[in-house]
Amino acid sequence: MAEQSSMHFYLNWAKERIDEMDAALASFEVKAGEAKVESKVKADQIVADLKKRRDEFQALLKTQAEVGEAAWTRTKADLEKQWNGFEAQMKTYFESAGKQIEQQQATFKQVAAAQAKAWGEAADKFREAAGEVTAAHTGDFDAALKQMKADASEAEARLEKLKQAGSESWSVLSAGLAESRRAFDQANQAAWNTLKGSGSKS
Repeated sequence: MAEQSSMHFYLNWAKERIDEMDAALASFEVKAGEAKVESKVKADQIVADLKKRRDEFQALLKTQAEVGEAAWTRTKADLEKQWNGFEAQMKTYFESAGKQIEQQQATFKQVAAAQAKAWGEAADKFREAAGEVTAAHTGDFDAALKQMKADASEAEARLEKLKQAGSESWSVLSAGLAESRRAFDQANQAAWNTLKGSGSKS
């Protein structure tokens, strides 16, 4: 159970990043389709570069999906580098494209929705895994699940405030997403540590 708990944490972590990448790409693809001829080539290149980064991230994830926790710890560092590259390229795009508030807002909304979906899916996975463990630990699991949901609601409320602001720069929006992502990672890790700890007590 402990090994499975760790794997769930890593898989939730990676899936959340892939969902964000897909959401950002969907937003950029719409904008690239609307671009004028002279800027369309540049927009298409950015989309192609971001897709390449996302595909490399997914490929590395797939090759490591069946390995143990020690390998995941090393792989997560590589995945984080790829994730940081993806984020940096998005930031460069927004900085070089000028003040495209509509595009920034559309991308932010789609990425925030992907984060919210990831929170829900992670909570569902945790609930399912906790159901497989003995009833003796139900109180611990219920508390961890309740905390995860509370953290998700709090993160969603902060992102909603940023959505309403409307004119924030990509740096401000990106910082809000990063804060929510960190909260997700902490809640995800805490929940799976609860499950992992119960396995050693059984």
